[in-house]
Amino acid sequence: MIQRWTMTGFRFYKLLASFLLIFVHAQDGPGGVLRFQDLMPENPKDYDKMRPPKKDGQPTRVYFHVTVMGVDSVNENSMTYVADIFFAQSWEDHRLRLPDNMNSSYRLLEVEWLNDLWRPDSFFKNAKQVTFQTMTIPNHYVWLYKDSTILYMVKLTLTLSCAMNYAIYPHDTQECRLQMESLSHTTEDLVFDWETDVPLEVGDNIELPQFDLVKNYTADCTQVYVTGNFTCLEVVFQLKRRLGYYLFHTYMPTCLIVIMSWVSFWIKPEAAPARVTLGVTSLLTLSTQHAKSQAALPPVSYIKIIDMFMSTCTVFVFLALMEYALVNVVLGDGPEGRPRRAGPSATREWETRCIQRRPFLPWSDVARKNQQPQSQHS
Repeated sequence: MIQRWTMTGFRFYKLLASFLLIFVHAQDGPGGVLRFQDLMPENPKDYDKMRPPKKDGQPTRVYFHVTVMGVDSVNENSMTYVADIFFAQSWEDHRLRLPDNMNSSYRLLEVEWLNDLWRPDSFFKNAKQVTFQTMTIPNHYVWLYKDSTILYMVKLTLTLSCAMNYAIYPHDTQECRLQMESLSHTTEDLVFDWETDVPLEVGDNIELPQFDLVKNYTADCTQVYVTGNFTCLEVVFQLKRRLGYYLFHTYMPTCLIVIMSWVSFWIKPEAAPARVTLGVTSLLTLSTQHAKSQAALPPVSYIKIIDMFMSTCTVFVFLALMEYALVNVVLGDGPEGRPRRAGPSATREWETRCIQRRPFLPWSDVARKNQQPQSQHS
């Protein structure tokens, strides 16, 4: 009797557990369990995942939202920069059949279902590398709203190209872009638009070592190709270079080198080793400084402001060196070429000798005036 009741009670509890399990699965999330087959129309052949869900012959509109969490690693030599973003796309697919028991405003779908649904063929036009974040879980999700709108959000790390112009380097302001374009659909089938409420969000804590993010905005970059018009959207970052580094590492040292080369003007002409060593050392140091200022830049064919500044400083140092060569030639022309006695008469006598040997000089009339008294005494 006890054994029969035990078996009956075991079967009862087993049946009760089965009902509870079914009930829990039926209440799993708002609206119950949603299967992929529940989204498909009654005739699955009516759904073509390769064709955009055009309504009334109008192109499908996809709304974009970009959240920029970081901009860093701006490389002037390779003309690239790195950006961490949240990239969101939303579109309406009226071909989907929503279940009747969907009570909430949206449902979280399995991301793998996107492989069997139509989604925009957007790609990053100026990207050199795209890294999908997988720590600690794959950083993407799909939402389905009651109005058949699908939202796809993904976190990416992008290495993007940025065409830079260094004509006014290091006083330049660069514009780096993040471009998103359709790969295979023209504007007759697919159009990209920015979200009307918040199309772009940029983090306030973005800090770059050599640039200031002075401005960012969204724009349209749709282009006309031979095969048609392909929709395109872009985010533009305006980066203004900071002058602090170049002020203390380029401008001030270079100016001090030029001033140091002028010290040779106060050194006696007889001290040839000191004057020559100072001039040559200044010239070589300035050349090294110029090469250092160009190390982080690609070799460009146009002249930059930093080139004009360094070239002007080089000319000043070179002229300071040439000044001693000129003085050495003028004072060392003959055994009695330089004045031995102090005073104005000795200087005038030395100038007279120089002018007599160089009659083409504009002040040769001084020699003629000095020669007139000598001819009268003779």
